[in-house]
Amino acid sequence: MLSKSCRAISQRSFSQSSLVFANYGKPQNPPIDTEIKLKIQPIVRTGETIEVKRARLLYQSRKRGILESDLLLSRFADKYLKTMTMEELDEYDKLLDEADWDIYYWATKNYKITPLPDKWKDSKILKEIQKIANNEEKVIMRMPELNLEPESNTK
Repeated sequence: MLSKSCRAISQRSFSQSSLVFANYGKPQNPPIDTEIKLKIQPIVRTGETIEVKRARLLYQSRKRGILESDLLLSRFADKYLKTMTMEELDEYDKLLDEADWDIYYWATKNYKITPLPDKWKDSKILKEIQKIANNEEKVIMRMPELNLEPESNTK
């Protein structure tokens, strides 16, 4: 049998711990705001040559973080990046600053999940990405081969 002092300690410990669990009458799981809005400001790049910008955008098109965006954007980059003007590259760069899932839903025209902002409604670049997403040729989408040779050496 337990001595009186042991029983007193165990009863006291138990009664104090039950007060901790009861949280003194406060709700155990108060409602919390689960919506977190986080926008990381893009890096401002100045003095970038058109070749360096194309190389960076090619990399950023291929390494997004989700396969769906990687496939769409890398196919777009493979098809159009070499012929884009600096202004078009700037617009594409700004598009790549958007969240991956937002780009994917805009490309697939799933505006119920992520509404299309006004700044992208008239974007020719987004329209071309949407054509790639439509996959009218009915091809199996794969990541294009990475060609790192300069344009002047390719035939």
